[in-house]
Amino acid sequence: MRKIVSGLFISLDGVVEAPNTWQEHFDEDMGEALTAQLNSQDAVLLGRVTYEEWVSYWPTSTDEPFASYINTISKYVVSSTLKSVEWNNSTLFNENPAEALASLKQQPGKDIGVAGSPTLVHSLLEQGLLDELTLMVHPVIVGKGKRLFEDGESLKRLKLISTKATRTGTVILTYQPVKA
Repeated sequence: MRKIVSGLFISLDGVVEAPNTWQEHFDEDMGEALTAQLNSQDAVLLGRVTYEEWVSYWPTSTDEPFASYINTISKYVVSSTLKSVEWNNSTLFNENPAEALASLKQQPGKDIGVAGSPTLVHSLLEQGLLDELTLMVHPVIVGKGKRLFEDGESLKRLKLISTKATRTGTVILTYQPVKA
């Protein structure tokens, strides 16, 4: 069975929004971790916001190696508001996405990675569809911005399955949700 996995850049105070504005260092260790994650995937999930941001940039981008990767991989967009998706290899899940994703996990293939999309990551975790959550915790306090978790969340237990500190002080933590 395929796994749905997510990797997010996150600050010490839980901010996941716009890491390009606060991420001071991107070192070789982080690059190696991201490359390994991408190599383990043959499909990507995107939420509406990430899809709209990326479709305006990546189809014509020459920023390699990611441009070739994201433009050729199968992309599944989860949105209740989009009516269609036009980026090559994209499929829209707008009706009963939980059922569609559960079915997708049953198909043969590699991992299904969630690219950015913190709202989608949060929803997948709430619905029991996320199998691994990797957080690249940066040594910075941002102070404001979208957080992965807000006050009033339901209790979720996670099991730490790997940890690595990078040479610039970012800590890469990978968790699996503990099934109740």
